[in-house]
Amino acid sequence: MGLLDGKAAIVTGSSRGIGAEVARFLAAEGAGVVVNYRQKAPRANKVVAAIGEAGGRAVAVGADLTVAEGPAALVAAAQENFGGLDVLVLNASGGMETGVEENYALKLNRDAQVNMLTAALEVMPAGSRVVFVTSHQAHFIRSVPTMPEYEAVALSKRAGEDALRALLPQLEEKGITLVVVSGDMIEGTVTATLLDRANPGAIEARREEAGRLYSVQEFGAEVARMATADVPSGHTEYVGGADYLTAGAADTAGDPA
Repeated sequence: MGLLDGKAAIVTGSSRGIGAEVARFLAAEGAGVVVNYRQKAPRANKVVAAIGEAGGRAVAVGADLTVAEGPAALVAAAQENFGGLDVLVLNASGGMETGVEENYALKLNRDAQVNMLTAALEVMPAGSRVVFVTSHQAHFIRSVPTMPEYEAVALSKRAGEDALRALLPQLEEKGITLVVVSGDMIEGTVTATLLDRANPGAIEARREEAGRLYSVQEFGAEVARMATADVPSGHTEYVGGADYLTAGAADTAGDPA
């Protein structure tokens, strides 16, 4: 028996990387998982196939979270394929891509997160869990400077976290909990690759500072664990980067134990 037998989950941005790993872990615990992609259907289908081969249940759904129809499509898919929605993992993020509109980072990292949660709340029952995935570089941006190439994205992700936390009273009324997972730079992610390209040596420098960096699979396991962890609503789970916790103590002061 898995911890999520009979439950349904949506993992945004899960056609590769951290989101794909989270989807696999949740499916292994028994959840039916909506694997979300924006453009890369073959990647999402590969994730779904791997879950199916392991005995799990999943479906790939293309949806752009920055348009109104995107969140609605994911919620509908969870209901139609798995009978409801019990876990929402807000993993999708971006802003460092080339050729996107000027305010794209804020549109995706703040507005789309709120819109996705708002759509999900229409169907999530009491006892459901929402997990927001962020980085130390974003979570601690008010007290710990980050690389100039990432600052705008970090600020937009922190704005997204703040906007979600503002909904905590509404979530409490519905009996739904929100957990934030903040991780240090993760080896092998798209963001880390883009940062290293813009600032050569950035990954190696951070690895030396931190002692080690988590892999995509290791971090994905931590995110998935928070879907069922016995922690209070509003809790922030810190993964790696102990130096951030010391330097950014002011950002952790209000976190529930």
